[in-house]
Amino acid sequence: MSVQKNDEQTRPSRRAPLVAAAVAIVAALTVTIAVGLNANDDRTTGSRDNAPVTEISGGSDSTKAATVLDRPFTKPDLVLTDTKGRKYDLREQTKGKPTLIYFGYTHCPDVCPMTMSNIAIARKQLPKADQDKLQVVFVTTDPERDTAAELAKWLPAAGDASFTGLTGDFSAIQAGARQIGIGIDPPKKVKGGSVVSMHGAQVIAFSPTTDQGYVLYGEDTTVDDYAKDLPKLIKGENP
Repeated sequence: MSVQKNDEQTRPSRRAPLVAAAVAIVAALTVTIAVGLNANDDRTTGSRDNAPVTEISGGSDSTKAATVLDRPFTKPDLVLTDTKGRKYDLREQTKGKPTLIYFGYTHCPDVCPMTMSNIAIARKQLPKADQDKLQVVFVTTDPERDTAAELAKWLPAAGDASFTGLTGDFSAIQAGARQIGIGIDPPKKVKGGSVVSMHGAQVIAFSPTTDQGYVLYGEDTTVDDYAKDLPKLIKGENP
């Protein structure tokens, strides 16, 4: 797993994601999640350039892209603004629907647009009825720049016009991400005026039958991985 770090003048290297205080036991897999979402929390498992990291050890099938969680996440309690400027209650409007949630930003140089593109291409391989069922929600980690209008332009190009883009207050977004084990830091300006953003790059799949986030995908998940798993996710089955 990695963190997106965007410098508009140069393409930076990737960094490990900040991950909120959550522990997911995956089949025979033990996941230790580092906590580092504020300066007062020193419970980190390691660092690269002072960024807290997630350590994952063990695993029953390292060839599968999906990580099925023994302890699923509750859907984030988020009420934000969609690309049409309307209030969007995430829990209410995705209730009973297969849903993929991703936190990212439009100025991301690589993983964010690639993730949206991979999901979009895989979605198009589904029967039309299943395409209509699948909800893909992109929540910005950079709401100051990612306005509703900006998301409305970016999402169809990076992914698909059917995807839902959400923006709003950063503190609300950060708290919502924390609820599903994803850490994000406020975007900040660095020397030269460029903007740096750090966020976890995981996609969480929520079941239509339980509304629980029970499957996790990392940034290396391919189109083929999603195409193989989406039919099962739409039914609420384990991939």
